[in-house]
Amino acid sequence: MKIYFPQWQGSGTGTTIESGAKTILDFVNDPKFIHIPLSELPAGENGERKYDINNYDAITEQLSRLKNHIKSSQPETIQTIGGDCGLEIVPVSYLNKKYPNLGVIWFDAHADINKPCDSPSCNFHGMPLRTLLGEGEKKMHPLLFSKIKASQIHYAGLRDIDETEQLRITEGHIYAPLTLSIEHLVKTLKDKNIKHLYLHFDFDCLEPNDYDKTYYKVPNGLHIKEAENCIKALKDNFTIVGSSVLESITTIPSELNPISSIIHLLMKNL
Repeated sequence: MKIYFPQWQGSGTGTTIESGAKTILDFVNDPKFIHIPLSELPAGENGERKYDINNYDAITEQLSRLKNHIKSSQPETIQTIGGDCGLEIVPVSYLNKKYPNLGVIWFDAHADINKPCDSPSCNFHGMPLRTLLGEGEKKMHPLLFSKIKASQIHYAGLRDIDETEQLRITEGHIYAPLTLSIEHLVKTLKDKNIKHLYLHFDFDCLEPNDYDKTYYKVPNGLHIKEAENCIKALKDNFTIVGSSVLESITTIPSELNPISSIIHLLMKNL
């Protein structure tokens, strides 16, 4: 199943995320992508904060729509063009229910593992992993098909971590190396007897000198070739059942050329 879900409300006011997602959709030019409509409830500058989450009502309404669509379709695989990282709670929790002990590879500059009460911004795109662990806002639990364990999370490109996030990472012995070793990542996954993977790819995991058309720009990231080689190694050694490309903001198709190989690796048929 291929989904176009340009959620931006999880970033607070980042409407450029929606137009960036549309640019990738047009770039991919695959008619199999299904468009899940976003909420029309007030958000962004006119949004309301509830339970320490900005735009809470809009986010939960549209994520409910996404969940219902996936539930009725019962896909074997899910590929998503988005959108902010908060949308991941639905496809990841669905695939985790379908493939127990799903390995979640989180290509991201940010840990995205805050509790709402600990988040400096109150933006939901910094909370999806904590929500997937069943430790986020309880009223959002009905959006989940299942909960994951800390041992299933594996970061790549992580380098911007809040103090409370670091505490959860340390407490949970979550895989979060300072530098990426593809060989070590593959070995770690195999040692855990993980066979199926979800590849979350926020483009801010990349070094901005390689690609800077991202919602956040964080120095010292993964080089494009390094990310490509990692994805290829994961595809060679495991069964990829889900993937996403998220938080690119360019509206100029030619500016996607440097990352075209990554988009192709993640969005072609699994």
